[in-house]
Amino acid sequence: MIGVGRTKLYELIADGEVDTVKLGKSTRVITASLHRLVMRQRGPE
Repeated sequence: MIGVGRTKLYELIADGEVDTVKLGKSTRVITASLHRLVMRQRGPE
């Protein structure tokens, strides 16, 4: 969705930059946290 690889996504999760939720054995990334990450990276407009 944001064009990062698996390793980078795991780094973002570990650093607390992206929120996740555990559903059974699956870990899902919360879409709103991806939007916040993108907005932080873009900076003020």
